[in-house]
Amino acid sequence: MQRRDVLRLLATGAALQLAPHKLFAAAREVRSLLQSQPAPRTLNAHQFATVKAMAEMILPRTDTPGATDVGVAEFIDLMLAEWYEESERTRFLAGLADVDSRSSALFGKEFIGCSEPQQSQILIALGEKMVEDSQDARRQSSMSTGASNDADFYPMLRQLTLTAYYTSETGATQELHFEVIPGVYQGCNESSPIKEALEQK
Repeated sequence: MQRRDVLRLLATGAALQLAPHKLFAAAREVRSLLQSQPAPRTLNAHQFATVKAMAEMILPRTDTPGATDVGVAEFIDLMLAEWYEESERTRFLAGLADVDSRSSALFGKEFIGCSEPQQSQILIALGEKMVEDSQDARRQSSMSTGASNDADFYPMLRQLTLTAYYTSETGATQELHFEVIPGVYQGCNESSPIKEALEQK
């Protein structure tokens, strides 16, 4: 599988539909790319901290690791840098700025400076808007072929967060309980002079 194909699958969430061994193969390739990326390439320090905080609220640490533990923010930055088009990156970054605007309007400070209940209030509002927009899009789908709600910031963030988490080894094994077992055993069938001699005896 080519690098761009792997990134496309993961960016769209399509990798979650793969068989477990293919899923892990795709995830391993992306994790190796993450290791070669020492610092965020698209997100600045503030944006990265905001994405990290939001992702951790979507998938917090409980009795299993949370979003931060599996490098969700790093994964999102990689997807933005390597796969998303400039217009999509711009929309995502504008969405992050809107989160800070909402926080400032409600609480007088940016999202990462807010308390956890205040941050939850922002995410609940974004989630409600996402559901509302999704319902509106379904109602209009027979009349229009316009852009999907998936192009908006919060659905993009949620999709990337869930994809990053469930394609990590931790998310796949501890949450989805994938067991990586080879589907087919392909032994070596080549003959050798020693093997032929032994078979003749």
